[in-house]
Amino acid sequence: MPAKKKISYLIFVPPVIFFGLAALFMTGLGRENPNGLPSTLIGRNAPALEVTPLGDLPQINDAMLRAKSVKIVNYWASWCLPCRVEHPNLITLKNQGIQIYGVNYKDEKANALKFLSDLGNPFAAIGQDYDGRQAIEWGVYGVPETFIIDGNGKIVLRFPGPITKHVLEKTILPAIKRARENTQ
Repeated sequence: MPAKKKISYLIFVPPVIFFGLAALFMTGLGRENPNGLPSTLIGRNAPALEVTPLGDLPQINDAMLRAKSVKIVNYWASWCLPCRVEHPNLITLKNQGIQIYGVNYKDEKANALKFLSDLGNPFAAIGQDYDGRQAIEWGVYGVPETFIIDGNGKIVLRFPGPITKHVLEKTILPAIKRARENTQ
């Protein structure tokens, strides 16, 4: 009688590990914003903003963040290509009557002013964070980064990355609606 061959179960380990990791990666890719990093500022008062003027444009101040209306704070830079991608959508928000305050991040003043001159200025007021200290206070990882603030001065949403049309419809506009509902 022939001897039975023993099948080693170890030959199944690599394929099982491979398919397990593949499933984890695919699940992660299906998330709404895979680049989204958590923010400890959600639900808290927006940090104070102490920025320097950008040319003769109206300068953002802390009182603007505390006003009884929904507003957006957008960190951007002229050297940032995704900032150019999102810029038309910021113009769209401005045209819808949303107050947008810009913080120019680690940029040269002349370059920032040229960027706004070439593409239009969606910002009701703006300031420059030349050394990036304000960005640290806000937990900014990079530009562009956008914060929705309700009329009570609390941050409702932090969105890292460019605001595309899809993001505008699925993330930003619903957050603005929530911010309006939160405002008392």
